Amino acid sequence: MSDNNVVAPALSELLTHHSEKWRGFPADVLPLPVMEMDFPIAQPIRDVLLEMVNHSDMGYLGSVPELADSFASFCASRWGWDIDKSQLRIAGDVGVGVVEVLRVFTEPGDRILINSPVYQNFYSWIKETRLEIADVPFINAGSNSDDINPWTIDLDEVEKVYASGIKVHLLCSPHNPLGRVYSHEELSRIAEMAKKYDVVVISDEIHSPLTFKEAKFIPFLGLNDTARQVGVTVTSASKGWNIAGLKSAIIISQDDAINEKLALMPPAVHFRSSILGAFASAAAFKDGGLWLDSVIANLDQNRFMIKDLLSAKLPSVKYHIPQCSYVAWLDLSSLNLGDNPAQTLLERGKVAFNPGYIYGAQSAQFVRLNFATSPTIITEAIDRIVKSL
Repeated sequence: MSDNNVVAPALSELLTHHSEKWRGFPADVLPLPVMEMDFPIAQPIRDVLLEMVNHSDMGYLGSVPELADSFASFCASRWGWDIDKSQLRIAGDVGVGVVEVLRVFTEPGDRILINSPVYQNFYSWIKETRLEIADVPFINAGSNSDDINPWTIDLDEVEKVYASGIKVHLLCSPHNPLGRVYSHEELSRIAEMAKKYDVVVISDEIHSPLTFKEAKFIPFLGLNDTARQVGVTVTSASKGWNIAGLKSAIIISQDDAINEKLALMPPAVHFRSSILGAFASAAAFKDGGLWLDSVIANLDQNRFMIKDLLSAKLPSVKYHIPQCSYVAWLDLSSLNLGDNPAQTLLERGKVAFNPGYIYGAQSAQFVRLNFATSPTIITEAIDRIVKSL
C-alpha cells in the first residue's frame, strides 16, 4: 500500500487491533460503531512517530509552532481560510477542548443550544459543565435525492431560542451523524443572530477534512468578521487521519476579546495533550494530503455502494448519501426490529452499530454505520442485517 492507494486490511488483521472498536465486542461480532477508520495511517505520520520513539522523544508537550504552521497552510489551501496562528491553542482532544471553552464562557445552570440528532458526546460535555440543554432538532424534509441532504434546520426557531436567553450554541459542522454540511447562508444567519443576542458559537469541525467534492465546507471563523466576533472553533486531525488515540486537538479564535477569555483556561489544557499527537497532527496537516485524498476516494465509493446494497437487499431502509465523513445514518423503522434496532441486530445478526437514540430521543429507529472500512466488511454488515429479519 502507498499513500495514493490506501486499502483497508482484511478482517483477520483488524481483529488483532487493540482499540475499543475491536475489543469492545466478542470476536464473532462485526463492529461498525466506533468512529475510527480501518485504513493504515499515512506514511508522514508513521515516519514522525517512529523517529520520536526511536529517539525516546516522549516527554511533556512544549511549544509546537510546527502545528500552527501546518494547520494554517492546510486551511489556506483547502478552504481559503487565513487563520491567526497566535490564537491557536492545543488540547487533549476535541471533547476536552469544548469542555474547557464552555467553562470560560458559561456558569453552571446556563443554557446551551444543540440541534439533535447530534454526536452523542455533546450530551456528555454539557452534563460535565452542568449546563441546561435547549434543542432545536433538525427536520427531515423527506428528499430521497442522492445529492440533496434531506435534513433542514429551522433558523427561525433557533432565533427564538437565542432570544430566550442562551449563552452558547454548540454546532457540529460538518454534522455527525447526519453527514450534512452547513451552507454559507445558514452559517451567516447563525453568526448574525449570535452577535445580536450575545451568544458564543462553538463550532466542532473535526470532520471537516473529510468533506466530499460536491459539498463546500465553510469554516465558521473563515465566514466573515461577524462570525469571528462570536465564534470559537475546536477541531483535530484525529478523524481526518485516523489518529484519535494520539490525543491532540486545536482550539482557535480570531477575535481579541474572545482570545482574552480563552486565555483564562488553565495551562494544563495544553500540557495534557500528547507530544506524539501534536507532532503527528503537524505531519498530517503538512504532508498528509495525498493520503487524505486517497481515503476520501475510498469513502466516496463506499457511501454509494451502501445505497446500491440497500436498494438491492433492503429497499425499505431509508438512507441519504452523506456529504462528509464516514457515517451512514440508516432509518430502520420499516424493519420492525423493536424499540432498539441496534440491540436487535447485535443479538440476532452479530453486527454492531450505534443506536439512534443516543443522538436524540426522536431517532430511536435509526442506527449509525461506520463505513470507513473495506467493501467486503460493508457488504457483510448489510448481509447480517438481512439475516436478522
